[in-house]
Amino acid sequence: MSHIVLTLFSGGHIIVIALVVVLLFGGKRIPEVMKGVGQGIKEFKDSMNDNNTTSQKQLPRKNDRNENLF
Repeated sequence: MSHIVLTLFSGGHIIVIALVVVLLFGGKRIPEVMKGVGQGIKEFKDSMNDNNTTSQKQLPRKNDRNENLF
């Protein structure tokens, strides 16, 4: 997957993207935007971990399934 990204974006593309970001958001606002993106990613990962933990707790174990049948 990373190989595909590397072939799509060369050094020139990345510079142009960086310039467009600076023009859109301004130099002072970029750290605020990146902080918000980082917090969003962290919250997403935390919710995914919480979801996996609760779904694993709700699944019955193999032994429980067999005991319930008889």
